[in-house]
Amino acid sequence: MKALVFAVLSTLAFTACAADARISDADRLALYRANAGQPVQNFQYFGRLDGWTPLGDSALAVWTKPNTAYLIELKGTCQDLDFANAITVTNQSGRVYSNFDKVIVLGRGPNQIPCWIKEMRPIDVKALKAAEQEKRQAQTAEREQTS
Repeated sequence: MKALVFAVLSTLAFTACAADARISDADRLALYRANAGQPVQNFQYFGRLDGWTPLGDSALAVWTKPNTAYLIELKGTCQDLDFANAITVTNQSGRVYSNFDKVIVLGRGPNQIPCWIKEMRPIDVKALKAAEQEKRQAQTAEREQTS
């Protein structure tokens, strides 16, 4: 019984720490921008995304392969992007073009408003993961100093 109570309390404490270590949306977008290369006019699209991350209401990152990602900046805001369960990206013969293709948030009814792509930049995924880890460690150290 003591082991069960300890396990539950440990899990709750770990969950609280993990929640506190979350990076804010503004900081996350800054990290993605800092680890993105020069803008590209298009990128190859394999018919499905390996993943995507909303970065506020006017930017997102999409993974076309496990270690290939692009930062997509949109023209204006994209309704419900922060809360979407799924998106799709239009393409032309397997390529996504800036200023031509769009992101569409799925699951919000028949009135799906397209979000036009303004700019696309390849992301250095390894550097991004390292930067996110450093940011979390810095936040944890800062909290420990204030405690």
